[in-house]
Amino acid sequence: MRKTVIERAALYLGNVGVCLRMGLEGMKREIEGLVVAKGLYNSREDVSKKFLFAFAELGEAADAWKKGLSEETVAEELVDVIFYVLDASRLACASVNMDEMFRKKLEKNKKRPYQYGEGHRQADK
Repeated sequence: MRKTVIERAALYLGNVGVCLRMGLEGMKREIEGLVVAKGLYNSREDVSKKFLFAFAELGEAADAWKKGLSEETVAEELVDVIFYVLDASRLACASVNMDEMFRKKLEKNKKRPYQYGEGHRQADK
């Protein structure tokens, strides 16, 4: 049975059941523990680095996709993106609950028109 990207991402993080239940806020806490334990960048001044690292990891995911590497490889790179984005959110907007923000943004996007914002255009006639 094929695993979803979220299931593969959760496996990469260590425990599928725990990760799927903890939500974004729980993942932020797990990431913070890892960042502190490993002595990684951990201040508001480091947020721009986190954005840069997320962008670099997104490039690695795109490269893996273009090369036709395994879904697990692509998923691992995407999890790295999520890691840096959530870590940046932990430092840049600590008072915002990302689970609530995700739900609010999802509802907002559901109200937008069909094919909004992705550069879609009508086929040439």
